[in-house]
Amino acid sequence: MTAVMTSVAFDAWMKDVQSQMESALLQHLPAVTVKPVRLHEAMHYAVLDGGKRVRPLLVHAAGALFDADAAELARAGAAIEMIHAYSLVHDDMPCMDDDALRRGKPTVHVKYDEATALLVGDALQSQAFDVLANGNGAPAQQLAMVRLLAQASGSLGMCGGQAIDLSSVGLSLTLPELEQMHQLKTGALLRAAVLLGAMAGKVLNQEELAALHKYAVAIGLAFQVVDDILDATADSATLGKTAGKDAADNKPTYVSILGLEQSKTLAEQLRSDAHNALEQFGDKARRLREIADLIVQRKA
Repeated sequence: MTAVMTSVAFDAWMKDVQSQMESALLQHLPAVTVKPVRLHEAMHYAVLDGGKRVRPLLVHAAGALFDADAAELARAGAAIEMIHAYSLVHDDMPCMDDDALRRGKPTVHVKYDEATALLVGDALQSQAFDVLANGNGAPAQQLAMVRLLAQASGSLGMCGGQAIDLSSVGLSLTLPELEQMHQLKTGALLRAAVLLGAMAGKVLNQEELAALHKYAVAIGLAFQVVDDILDATADSATLGKTAGKDAADNKPTYVSILGLEQSKTLAEQLRSDAHNALEQFGDKARRLREIADLIVQRKA
């Protein structure tokens, strides 16, 4: 009975945060009536009405550890979601993964055109830093948060991981090499989400930083392991994107290296690692634990 009640409470919390994020994103995006209208329409199309908002959920859950201000969490969540959305727009383009479906609808370059999609990604990246830089925290803390997001997004983070991914097509990677790629491509932004939420509440000490880093590494790898499992087992309608594309493109994945069953076992181990990393925070980390469960148990 307790597990059911916790699940319902989490679902309600998740929907509330997702709704808040939709409002925050709408608030922080340029209005579609402002010129250049087509670019702003495409930015709205890329960001709004789609996705699970895992990164903003992590921002809010980590913020709960230190009673962070709700408005600052909304701002940080909007900024990191814009970075995530820009990365998806660029990843889907013909020069990258060449995909026509994202979140159950045509990708931005299909809906508009390639040049517009390129500009949408560029503009969303700039907008993210504008949003984050306008927070109301102490200047030193605001600067640290901006720097964190920049590092997680760049060549030593998400972009670097994507570069390794593109250069690895058709190659046989070892498991450590695959993990390194995904710690950058997927894990860096998830880690940034956790730390941005916590930093919106306080300056972290080394013990807190180490615990949250360990948690974030675990969920970052788990997220990709489950993505690889779903790519191999689910259909496009369920995923909202093209299923089986990794195998078709001859990309190295956890499933191709470990097999399906071992990949499922690894995902569960990573979920346990994430839970264990949060012990020092007690019940205040409940939402972070539940997000780890969501990441591993999701079906899309």
